Amino acid sequence: MQLTQKSRETVDACRFCWMCRHICPIGNATGQERNTSRARALALSMVVRNVEDLREVIDNVYECSLCGACTRECATGWDPVQFTLEVRLQGALEGIMPEYIAKLVDRIEKKGNVFGKSQIDAELAKAIKSQSKESETLLFLGGNALYKSPKTALAAIELLKKAKIDFTVLADEPNSGSDLYFLAGAADETAEQMKKTAETLNAYKTVVVYDPHDAKVFLREYKEWKCGLKAKVKTFTSFIADLIKDGHLKPKKGSDTFTFQDPPALARDLEETAPARKILAACGKVKDFMLNGKDTVLAGDLLMNEYMPDVMALVAKNRWDQARAESVKTVITACPSEYVLLKQNKPKDIEIMSIEEAVLKCL
Repeated sequence: MQLTQKSRETVDACRFCWMCRHICPIGNATGQERNTSRARALALSMVVRNVEDLREVIDNVYECSLCGACTRECATGWDPVQFTLEVRLQGALEGIMPEYIAKLVDRIEKKGNVFGKSQIDAELAKAIKSQSKESETLLFLGGNALYKSPKTALAAIELLKKAKIDFTVLADEPNSGSDLYFLAGAADETAEQMKKTAETLNAYKTVVVYDPHDAKVFLREYKEWKCGLKAKVKTFTSFIADLIKDGHLKPKKGSDTFTFQDPPALARDLEETAPARKILAACGKVKDFMLNGKDTVLAGDLLMNEYMPDVMALVAKNRWDQARAESVKTVITACPSEYVLLKQNKPKDIEIMSIEEAVLKCL
């Protein structure tokens, strides 16, 4: 198995260490040791030493959400996410991806999205068409919102319209490459997809990215892999915070208390935690989860829901259990994946809203 020297060292360092086992959202959901970084490293160390065949443990490599909680928790600076991505790439190169993962890759190649969908919600399609006029600003919704969370996508469009700014939404929006990166790592196909998408985005001065997963690859992988992205990329939350600061949006502050669910891709990968709280502070009171910001806990992933739906339901329910234990009244999300899965598993006594819905309610 081909791994970088750094990943080999990480595998050896992690295989007998339990430091991060308590923080893994998948391990906490399943209760299985195999879902911890330690167990994954132990299995892969046997592959590296030619004691085990990669085919025998490849399934386990896809049971990681890449949320980075283990990396954040590691006091000695190891990064299990990196070796997980490298092994996924190895699986793709050797043609030994699990069948259910290869099926998702095939969907992306044929349909342009991991869900294998060819049509979006009719109301959302109408709203997108109304914003098809070319402008300097593009709102990039992403596949999760387009195919699984049309309600929040509609709210995002409506909020920008309320701000009276010129913006475009593409009817034929390309895939950011985030899904391929998750499934196959730094494969040539991933880079090619990113370069094609960069060409589309470069027609705009500013790209406002609704989904944190897409924002992460635009701001990190596109730069690292020199994909030629020249447009200025703004996360949706930072863009809305600026609109409020500049007076383009003027929410009326009420008495509601909001608790923000930090998306790992936003808080850990992009180190953005303040804008969402500034937005919510303009609308009401803010009460944080005990585990918030860079220490956030994943609340669900729609891509993983395609092959681990029962586990994703448990991940969402665990976050709801934490919310109830902390007497949270209203959870606010800024990630379509987490919004959909939290809503599907919502208890009756706690509310959930997307951040754009919260702002619209206060205008």
